[in-house]
Amino acid sequence: MLRVITLNLNGVRSAVGKGFLDWLATQNADVVCVQELKAQAGDLTGAVRTPNGYIGHFHHAEKKGYSGVGLYARRPPDRIVEGLGIADIDAEGRFLQLDFGPLSVVSLYLPSGSSSEERQQVKFGFMERFLPHLATLRNCGREIIVCGDWNIAHREIDLKNWKSNQKNSGFLPEERAWFSRVLEEQAWVDVYRRLYPDAGGEGYTWWSNRGQAWAKNVGWRLDYQIATPGIAATAKSAAVYKAERFSDHAPLAVDYDFGF
Repeated sequence: MLRVITLNLNGVRSAVGKGFLDWLATQNADVVCVQELKAQAGDLTGAVRTPNGYIGHFHHAEKKGYSGVGLYARRPPDRIVEGLGIADIDAEGRFLQLDFGPLSVVSLYLPSGSSSEERQQVKFGFMERFLPHLATLRNCGREIIVCGDWNIAHREIDLKNWKSNQKNSGFLPEERAWFSRVLEEQAWVDVYRRLYPDAGGEGYTWWSNRGQAWAKNVGWRLDYQIATPGIAATAKSAAVYKAERFSDHAPLAVDYDFGF
């Protein structure tokens, strides 16, 4: 069995202070994808780099205290791909791929557009240029799992207040249509949704810090494991962990019947 976990940390140092590494030691995961490190290489302690038998690999943003992605694995990868080869995207540390035999696992942090119209245009620009890269990955002949914070709730079932968010970043018609292209035209599989087609609030992975969003489960499903059909078909179970909070996001773990 292969266990893969993804979590937006909203700052690795903050998450560690809230018990992330202690929790990780109990998860028996093979690969753990993390996003929004908000740290440079020099900020990471040995405990963060190699926790509990894992080897950490990181793609940092150039801007301090911003973005960045990482992957923890129990075995060394055969190959590491850091970035997309697109300068402005790679400067923000948003893509890291590790290859293990026939399997590739990606940690992805798609931009948020909620802070300004300018950042929304950056998000659209990322989506436009990332789509052909996804197509190349999909057709490369490997089994691939793209884990991360996609910053899009795909369907109405994927957020609590969908009616009032139709003009807000993360649930814009253009974003949702783009996600549909990923799943329908390119034939990627939304693993959690395949396992639980009718799951609503139990699948949410992010809650605003405003109001009582967490207490009332007024959330969004923004964190996904999107996979090629072969390995997606082996997924046996998935769960969002909510017993503890390390971030404004919650970890999504999936168990695959796949050798690692």
